[in-house]
Amino acid sequence: MSGTEIIFEVSEDEIDGGYSASALGFGIHTQGDTLDELRRNVKEAVDCYFDDVMERPRLIRLHYVRDEVLVA
Repeated sequence: MSGTEIIFEVSEDEIDGGYSASALGFGIHTQGDTLDELRRNVKEAVDCYFDDVMERPRLIRLHYVRDEVLVA
């Protein structure tokens, strides 16, 4: 990860609905009922995590993870 980008792994909760996101290499986690809500919550979580002393990422990348299960 470069100092200008932070990557979140996003997954969908197929049982309860909604989405969760976790930053790779950082202790930042959030969730949302919709993708729009998740995007807002990710931005807010990044703002809360990085204070005035820490270098803030300029880009937030969302990496969507989708599992597909097939019956054998």
